[in-house]
Amino acid sequence: MGKKQGFLERFFKLSAHGTNAKTELLAGFTTFMTMAYILIVNPLTLEPAGMDFMKVFTATALSAVVATLVMGLYANLPFALAPGMGLNAFFTYTVVINMGKSFEFALTAVFLEGIIFLLMTFFNVREAIINALPDNIKKAISVGIGLFIAFIGLANANIVVHGDTILQLGNIKSGEVLLALIGLMIASTLLARNIKGALFLGILLTTLVGIPMGITKLPTALIQMPTAPYFFNFAWSEMFSFDMLSVVFIFLFVDMFDTVGALVGVSTKAKMLTPDGKVPNAKRALFADAVGTTFGAILGTSTVTTYVESAAGVAEGGRTGLTSVVTAGLFAVALFLSPLFIMIPSAATAPALILVGLFMMSTITEIDFHDYTESIPAFLTLIMMPLAYSISEGISFGVLSYVLLKVTSGRVKEISVLTWLIAVLFLLKMFL
Repeated sequence: MGKKQGFLERFFKLSAHGTNAKTELLAGFTTFMTMAYILIVNPLTLEPAGMDFMKVFTATALSAVVATLVMGLYANLPFALAPGMGLNAFFTYTVVINMGKSFEFALTAVFLEGIIFLLMTFFNVREAIINALPDNIKKAISVGIGLFIAFIGLANANIVVHGDTILQLGNIKSGEVLLALIGLMIASTLLARNIKGALFLGILLTTLVGIPMGITKLPTALIQMPTAPYFFNFAWSEMFSFDMLSVVFIFLFVDMFDTVGALVGVSTKAKMLTPDGKVPNAKRALFADAVGTTFGAILGTSTVTTYVESAAGVAEGGRTGLTSVVTAGLFAVALFLSPLFIMIPSAATAPALILVGLFMMSTITEIDFHDYTESIPAFLTLIMMPLAYSISEGISFGVLSYVLLKVTSGRVKEISVLTWLIAVLFLLKMFL
């Protein structure tokens, strides 16, 4: 045990990051539990595109395993990756259903996106984009992601729903909402009493409470052999078409800024940014994202991205790649124990996401609210993420307003060349 602990210490530099193996293990479990929903939601989202549910289930788990292992072993960062929400819906409902394309066409676009990301990462383009974001917008991204995560939790449990107004309170008498509220109180109490692993324990206890309530459905079997995924199901004949070009651009753009936002936001909250405000090992982290997207497309799933739910593991103390390795291991186990992980209701994970939203809010005190050319873009960044249901749209509003305000205030010199370039890209995306 001592030798194993010594290896983990040397490889992940645990003590240098103020953590230990036990904390990293717990953090990895917590991150997995908050994002395990993607194992079911992603296949359900891609199924209307004509894809086989179990094949996509396998592809979802395997792509998460590979990408998260690269993040943990190569970048030594506590971030997990999996096929992203939003882009999977674009895959199915825009590319396949609205444009009338095959799912093979959409997979080809994802594959090309992954290859382009690998090249952009190799030439430091994506890292340069991260570094070009203004400091106050970086801080606002962390807060905005917190609001976004909390909103995802509230929506997943139907605590807030779309109704007669844009948003309204859900039916608090329903079993799912009641379970989520009970879970929120359980997790909150554990946090208030400084219980280690409060979020993870909260998910487990809420899942158990859901059994007598009829919300948690016990599986009939624990072990199920995985189905073989798709393999190189691409539409090569359409690779150079204009439709392919436009779809690849949208995949590229949204994924790039979703990933950048997640890396910056969670790193800011964990106080992992370097003294000059950079994400540590950013190039290696972005490489994990590119590898995951390319590998995922080969197996038959939509774009793989860094998950904001990684903030749940960071909140539990995860600071190194060991957290990611644990999460990847659990995705691997889920391939064979899918019924067990599938039984965890969204009402049990929602409280963890809501409370992570609270944790992410703390960096709001570091934003410069006295300079309106800084505070207004920061505010638009953080408020538009949950309202537009998109990290990239929040960053878009922040960067464009930053450039416009600096120009109209006669402070053009404060805008870097790369910030100008990012603003132009956002404008192109809006009008294409």
